[in-house]
Amino acid sequence: MKKIISILYLSFILFGCNNQQTHDHDHSHDHGISDSASASKTVTHYDQETHLKNVKQLTFGGDNAEAYFSFNDEMLVFQSNNPAWSLECDQIFYTRLDNSKMDKEIPQMLSTGLGRTTCSYFMPGDSTILFASTHLGNGSCPHLPSPREDGKYIWPIYKDYNIYVADLKGNIIKTLTDRDGYDAEATVSPKGDKIVFTSDRTGDLELFVMDIDGSSVRQVTSGLGYDGGAFFSPDGSKLVFRASRPLTPEDQKDYKDLLAQGLVTPTNMEIYVCDVDGSNLVQVTNLGKANWAPYFHPSGEKLVFSSNHHSKRGWQFNIFMINLDGSGLQQITHDDTFDAFPMFSFDGSKLVFSSNRNNNGTKDTNIFIADWID
Repeated sequence: MKKIISILYLSFILFGCNNQQTHDHDHSHDHGISDSASASKTVTHYDQETHLKNVKQLTFGGDNAEAYFSFNDEMLVFQSNNPAWSLECDQIFYTRLDNSKMDKEIPQMLSTGLGRTTCSYFMPGDSTILFASTHLGNGSCPHLPSPREDGKYIWPIYKDYNIYVADLKGNIIKTLTDRDGYDAEATVSPKGDKIVFTSDRTGDLELFVMDIDGSSVRQVTSGLGYDGGAFFSPDGSKLVFRASRPLTPEDQKDYKDLLAQGLVTPTNMEIYVCDVDGSNLVQVTNLGKANWAPYFHPSGEKLVFSSNHHSKRGWQFNIFMINLDGSGLQQITHDDTFDAFPMFSFDGSKLVFSSNRNNNGTKDTNIFIADWID
C-alpha cells in the first residue's frame, strides 16, 4: 500500500500552489483505499458539511486540482492531467462558470502542452493568467523520483520551473522569471499589485514577493525548510503559507541532502501567517502531520486548509477552518479520502475545492464548487 501526500500539489501537487505535484502542488492521489471504501465513492455532498450547499462537480476524470477564481468570480483556472484530454502530465486550463461543460467538452488549454505545469492564477483584469512550467526544459514530462527505501513520500523540485503569463487563448506573452532553478507556486494579491512565489534562489525554498510586472523581487521568509503554497489576505497585507521546519540535526541534514538532489519530503508541515514583508511571523497550526493548501476566509480572520492530522493512517485529507490565533478548529469537509485546495470566491459566496468524492472508486480527483454558508 503506497504512502502518499497529495500535493499538493501539494504541487503538494502536495503542492501547489500547494504541492503542485501531489499534486503537485503531481496530483497523484494513490491513497491505498480499500475496495469497501472505494465502493462508497458516489457521494457529492456529505450531511456533516453544513458550511457547503449546492455542491456541484465540474470535472469528470483524471487529476484536476488547484482551481482558482478570476477576480470577477466568473471563471476558474486549474491544472489537469486527464487522460481523456490526451494529457500525460499536468497542463493549465480555464472554464467559464456560466457555461462549464467539462463532462462533454475539453476546455481551453492555456499552457503549451509541453513539460509539466503548476499553480495557475488570474492576473488583474482577468484577460491573462500566470502559471509555472517546465516546457523550456526538454519538453517531455519530467521524471518522477524513485520511492525511498524508508517509504517516505518525496516530491521533486524541478529546476526547469519558471513563471509565465499567458492570454486566454494560450499564447505566452511574458516571462516573469528566467533562471536555472525552481520558481513556482505563484499567486496574486487581491489588490492586483504583487505576486508571491516560492524559489530556491537562496539555496533554500523560501517565499518571495515581486511587483505585478515581475520587478522588485524581495525575499519574505528565511527559516530553514520548505515554504510554499502562499496566498494573500483579502486586504493584501498578509500572507498565509505552509512550511516544514526541520528541527533536529538529523532532520536538517536529511532536508538539505534531499534538496541538493532536487527533492523534498512534504510530510510534516504547519500553517504560518506573516505580513507581506515577512514581519510578524506566526505559526497558526501545531497539529502534526501534513497541514497545507491554506487560504484566507473572506473575513481575513480565519483560514481554511487541508490536513491529515486526524487520520490514523495518514492518507485521509479533509478541509478544516481555524482562527488566526490557532483557536476554533473546525472540520469543513468529510470525504474519506481526499479534500484539498480550497479557495473562496472574491465575493465570499462560494468555495471551490478538489476531492476524490464521487469518483466511483477510481483514483480520480475532481473539482467541486459549492455555495458557502458561514
